[in-house]
Amino acid sequence: MKRRILLSLALLVVTALTLWGASTKFYDDDPILREPETRDASGAKEWKIDLTWDLAYNLFAHPGDATANVRAQNINTIDEVPDSNWFTNRILSRPVSIEEAVNGPIVSDGPAPPPWTIIRPKEAGAAPGFTMRDSNGTDWFVSFDAKDQPEAATSSIIVANKIFWTLGYWQVENHLINIRPGDLKIGESATMKLANGKRRPMRKSDLDDVLRRSENTSGAYRAVAGKGLKGTILGGFKYVGTRPDDPNDIVPHEHRRELRAMKVFGAWTNLVDMKAGNTLDAIVQEGGKGVVRHYLQDVGSTFGTGALLPREYDEGWEYLFEGSLVKKRLITFGFYPLRPWQTVDYKEYPSIGRFEAEAFNPTEWKPRVPTAAFTHALPDDNFWAARRVMAFSDDMIRAIVKTGRFSDAEAEKHLADTLIARRDKIGKAYLAAVNPLVGFALDGSGALTFVNAATAAGVSDLPAGGYSASWAIFDNLSGLSVPFGVPTAAERERIQAPPGLPQAAGTFIRVRVAAVRPANVAWSDPVTVYFRRLAGGWKLVGLER
Repeated sequence: MKRRILLSLALLVVTALTLWGASTKFYDDDPILREPETRDASGAKEWKIDLTWDLAYNLFAHPGDATANVRAQNINTIDEVPDSNWFTNRILSRPVSIEEAVNGPIVSDGPAPPPWTIIRPKEAGAAPGFTMRDSNGTDWFVSFDAKDQPEAATSSIIVANKIFWTLGYWQVENHLINIRPGDLKIGESATMKLANGKRRPMRKSDLDDVLRRSENTSGAYRAVAGKGLKGTILGGFKYVGTRPDDPNDIVPHEHRRELRAMKVFGAWTNLVDMKAGNTLDAIVQEGGKGVVRHYLQDVGSTFGTGALLPREYDEGWEYLFEGSLVKKRLITFGFYPLRPWQTVDYKEYPSIGRFEAEAFNPTEWKPRVPTAAFTHALPDDNFWAARRVMAFSDDMIRAIVKTGRFSDAEAEKHLADTLIARRDKIGKAYLAAVNPLVGFALDGSGALTFVNAATAAGVSDLPAGGYSASWAIFDNLSGLSVPFGVPTAAERERIQAPPGLPQAAGTFIRVRVAAVRPANVAWSDPVTVYFRRLAGGWKLVGLER
């Protein structure tokens, strides 16, 4: 009886405090699962991003919000990224089968049978290629393996394409094909841009030059055919700021978690070439209006090879320019400081290049040029990304790698083994760096269950003293909480609420859960979760890490 009286008084206090007035913390549709894009973006226009300027700006200007430790601004109330035209939740958020991951973005059988008509030469990027149109009128962007680099570029594109689709990014539909010179003809509209800016009709000698720079195997050229995107093409996006003519683009890109996550995903796959030129925006029609969809168009600069040659030894280890290193090397005539890439023992394959896991350190990995999203990533962003990397099973990784159609079984095994080893290092580096509790649920009996992502992944031990939870009734209007009961504890990931857990529909409960005597001090900082009582039980509506 005494406990009931105290609980009633607590509820009265919360109700009285509500009269002070404040903004509502949670709304009926929380947590939002789809990012709202309510305004018509059909007026967005194509823009061209000068890649030299983009490189210099990111390398030397340190762009982005100068305020330190700004949390990602496109997460919902349970600390997740909603689906959007930037990102679609797949692996970890729902079951993804190996078959689905292997298929990735593919929704067609590839180009219709030849002949194929070249409609445009390739005028950007180092890899040889062109744009062709098949007999069904579908456009395909064709990219070849460079001369003397069999399978290198094409396999990287195909494998990375499946990985990044499974992670959740919008990807171009890519197919591995074989092309013979007799399959091709030059379209009347195909023109070449000259050094003076003028154009002339494309000639057979221009096609011969493309094929001369491409790897030829028994008279055929292996290539990747990327399906042309539907909609109006707008050019790439930047990893900083917003697109001014897209009314739905309101979160600065450096504060989008899925772009910050490229720090972890890039390290895993060695995607060193993070630049606006490898992205693509397009206006698509949704719900009777135009919206801008954002593609990671080219993720082929991954693993151990580039478009033309194996990775340079320092790629993935240093930015293109680091003033402090340049100064030290000038003073010591290049002998200091000795960097890991100068001693790493690469096992090289022509189709893989330089890709290893033994010396790999996720926290020290670097792309060629740092983007604002990369430099603004916080521990909770890295944790979010690392959980998705760890969700790739060994079998899934090996199946995805097999889609690269390597002729050398040892090369295929090396790529899969390296991705698995780098995955495990990412889990060890980032899953335990914050309080790793996830998957919270509260049942009708008051049992709070959750998962320790770090211990579940086998990268950390359980906290020596288990877990403790403090409980409070939360007022959604005032934002104020009134504790009830006493803190409860358990050795494992199941804690019972104190007696008297309210059951009235619409009631909010706040629970703070922390590890007791953990090996990692960060686990002592509690994860705060909020539940709302509905007719069918308790619903998780908030999570703050």
